Amino acid sequence: MHQYTQFYINGQWVDPVTPRTLEVINPATEEACGVISIGSEADVDLAVAAARKAFETYGYSTRQDRIDVLASCVSVYEKRLNDVAAAISEEMGAPKKLAVEAQAMAGFGHLQEALRVLREFDFEEDLGPHRVFKEPIGVCGLITPWNWPVNQIGCKVAPALAVGCTMILKPSEVAPLSAYVWTQIMDEAGVPAGVFNLVNGDGPGVGTALSQHPDVDMMSFTGSTRAGTLVAQNAAPTVKRVAQELGGKSPNIILDDADLEAAVTRGVLHMYNNTGQSCNAPSRMLVPRAKLEQAEEIAKAVTASVVVGDPQADGTTMGPVVSELQFNKIQALIEKGIEEGAKLVAGGPGRPEGIDKGYFIRPTVFSNVNNEMTIAREEIFGPVLVMIPYDSEEEAIRIGNDTPYGLAGYVQSGDIEHARKVAARIRAGNVHINGASGGFDVPFGGFKQSGNGREWGAHGFADFLEIKAVEGYAA
Repeated sequence: MHQYTQFYINGQWVDPVTPRTLEVINPATEEACGVISIGSEADVDLAVAAARKAFETYGYSTRQDRIDVLASCVSVYEKRLNDVAAAISEEMGAPKKLAVEAQAMAGFGHLQEALRVLREFDFEEDLGPHRVFKEPIGVCGLITPWNWPVNQIGCKVAPALAVGCTMILKPSEVAPLSAYVWTQIMDEAGVPAGVFNLVNGDGPGVGTALSQHPDVDMMSFTGSTRAGTLVAQNAAPTVKRVAQELGGKSPNIILDDADLEAAVTRGVLHMYNNTGQSCNAPSRMLVPRAKLEQAEEIAKAVTASVVVGDPQADGTTMGPVVSELQFNKIQALIEKGIEEGAKLVAGGPGRPEGIDKGYFIRPTVFSNVNNEMTIAREEIFGPVLVMIPYDSEEEAIRIGNDTPYGLAGYVQSGDIEHARKVAARIRAGNVHINGASGGFDVPFGGFKQSGNGREWGAHGFADFLEIKAVEGYAA
């Protein structure tokens, strides 16, 4: 049982102002695996004051100073990578292989990429006799989710450190263990006191206090669209910048000239990755109507190959969803799909056969779905794929874009030029052709209600920078 009841403020581990604790539940066992403190406005005030004071020096640090800080973070993180992975597996049920090779490695990748970008990033630009400076925005409030906990910490903290910002991190209270390990890494790496601060808590308490705080210059939030709008509303009176990475209901358009076996297989397996708990999951598979029955058979066979079970067991490919709340929500949506007349191809309600404990979901495929059904509109955030038939390419593109979200899109085709033309018409921040996936240097973010701003790589620096023009600089 992990006892993580202190916060990290001004380079020190400190007790909360008002003691209040919360158990962290292991979703595979439904048993407590840790205890954290839940912070308050008073704890936020202390952390913001520390960050504001630290910005007086770190905000004017040299590029080399920040290179040294990031290089140290990379070095310490590499030593602690397996500890990060173990925490992720315990707190949100990621299978061992996924926890190490995808989840924990993502945090490492963002630190490495921020260090690479920082070495060559142009913080100044001359326009005739005038000079434009890109300066750190100041004190940043960072709110991160439970589904890719360290990935989202890394893609916020790393660029903030790189450009000279100071920050307060509020990780998800559902999966806070890996954030604690991350904070230990920051401490061991020698990040200057007050530059990085951690306050655990919930949205109504710590999240609201951060968003409203007049000494916080920007908020970077990843989570649901509902929560993201609350952050923006709370931030509005102080006119602070708000960067948001929110929900998705991404279309996966399988064109008539695609290799159907490869495309459907790829799409189904991607949907089950991280137990479907990814905002950019290809959750709506659009298939030519004439090929729908064949696509169903492929999807059913692929689903049967998924090994659901103990995240610590060798061979497990899909763990539980993160919490009882998520389990119940997903079960209700599966029942809703059946009630609304969708064809159940695989899976369905209840836990997988032989499992009677833990928040495990049967990997599920629905077909003959239309885009007005609840399961086609709502972000299920679990291992539930919906297959939607279409009669023409124009209809596929229309259905693909018929969503309030716009985080990702997927296009499968045997002709790259064909795929490019369809990709150009998808209203989403990231479009993947034939399963391609970007590296840590490729910008990530969405259109419409999937958010604003971009994370990852050089594009991820922008939200943490202010632009200052000094006219007559060369005179």
